[in-house]
Amino acid sequence: MTSSKIELPGEVKSDPAALMASLQLMPSPVPDLEIKYTKIFINNEWQTSVSGRTFPVYNPSNGEKICHVQEAEKADTDKAVQAARLAFTLGSVWRRMDASERGRLLDKLADLVERDRTILATLESVNGGKPFLQAFYVDLQGVIKTLRYFAGWADKIHGMTIPVDGDYFTFTKHEPIGVCGQIIPWNFPLLMMAWKIAPALCCGNTVVIKPAEQTPLSSLYMGALIKEAGFPPGVVNILPGYGPTAGAAIAFHMGIDKVAFTGSTEVGKLIQEAAGRSNLKRVTLELGGKSPNIIFADADLDYAVEQAHQGVFFNQGQCCTAGSRVFVEESIYDEFVRKSVERAKRRIVGNPFDPTTEQGPQIDKEQYSKILALIQSGISEGAKLECGGKALGRKGFYIEPTVFSNVKDEMRIAKEEIFGPVQQILKFKTMDEAIERANSTEYGLVAAVFTRDINKAMTVSAAMHAGTVWINCYNALNVQSPFGGFKMSGNGREMGEYGLREYSEVKTITMKIHQKNS
Repeated sequence: MTSSKIELPGEVKSDPAALMASLQLMPSPVPDLEIKYTKIFINNEWQTSVSGRTFPVYNPSNGEKICHVQEAEKADTDKAVQAARLAFTLGSVWRRMDASERGRLLDKLADLVERDRTILATLESVNGGKPFLQAFYVDLQGVIKTLRYFAGWADKIHGMTIPVDGDYFTFTKHEPIGVCGQIIPWNFPLLMMAWKIAPALCCGNTVVIKPAEQTPLSSLYMGALIKEAGFPPGVVNILPGYGPTAGAAIAFHMGIDKVAFTGSTEVGKLIQEAAGRSNLKRVTLELGGKSPNIIFADADLDYAVEQAHQGVFFNQGQCCTAGSRVFVEESIYDEFVRKSVERAKRRIVGNPFDPTTEQGPQIDKEQYSKILALIQSGISEGAKLECGGKALGRKGFYIEPTVFSNVKDEMRIAKEEIFGPVQQILKFKTMDEAIERANSTEYGLVAAVFTRDINKAMTVSAAMHAGTVWINCYNALNVQSPFGGFKMSGNGREMGEYGLREYSEVKTITMKIHQKNS
């Protein structure tokens, strides 16, 4: 599940006739897609909001309204939690279900996602502005792999026997936590939903999940597939709505045992505070980043340029992992900047449904305006604008791929998470300097290093204050490996075997016996 490169079937030819022939083999978005699901999903039923309120959902490629969606608030959250608690009751169908059957249901859900992959990719593109082929080959592939991976884990989670002192028999068992509240972001709606629900369901929990208000449509479609797969009522409940209402209700709810959130550090702090002020529910947070990408002079320059480009610009720059601080060794700095500018100028920005498009629009007007303001701050603070820097002047929220050189550590563009198509290239002289400056941030999500020297690679990777370090690659995310941050990039881990630990409690059981024998 790597986002550095979109792998398309077969070889795409360069001449126009061959290119058109190869494009015929690629999937195409669903034309005039009907939006079927706009209600709240509770207890395997589609419900209107208690208040009767709805909210509009927009297409960022043209700014036009797609539809209205039912707006969940506190009263709806109460209903969803009640359904989830009932489904988690001792003796319920879900609690008595064999672990292998939970795995079968997750596998069935993966089958249904594969069946409707084109529809779901179209929804991601229409509602989120993603290039359709990226949504199809990266996002949806990641969803399917995540569901299948955790399906395989369902009947392999177990405890151990412990040889304690005395005439006792002691063993541990791993039990589900209970009702899990999950709040997901708008940049990878379906993928983040899979990252959240798959390990939770694998371990036997029930879920109340809130998609981002900007991008609820694909998550609601998943509700229909969850019901079709055969999950019992109340096991998964989906609440479209706003953070200050539905999101806050989840974070503060006394009937929720654990909350998982992906989003900004600012909101992550509020969720952690809400958990402490309510029932001390368990919390996992995957938050922001300002990730360093260190390029040494001995690296494969062209490869490093391309990886650094994709590491920043992938998904319109709307990635928590974006390698937005590119540190380049002094002797190759000017050439690296020149090649990076050439690559950025070649980046194709346009209609997400166009198969040649590399970059679509930003998610909404608020994010679009924030990015442009930060670009202006870079100019005013003295960074050199090498290319881009402006809105594209068309309908929708499009911004030119932007590259800055001569960036200093104290500039806003070098400190703040931009979450847009803006690359900052900084110069360094020594490895020790690069390490110190790379770690000089409140964030610690990911880092990368490009070099042919194994000693440099291992020294830098060991020194980085980050949850993930990539060597000679970028955005090499996989369902099998854990992901999460240090410092203000969050706590806990998602994915891999480590991710299961966030969704289970370890219980120790000790029984008095007549006589112990080894």
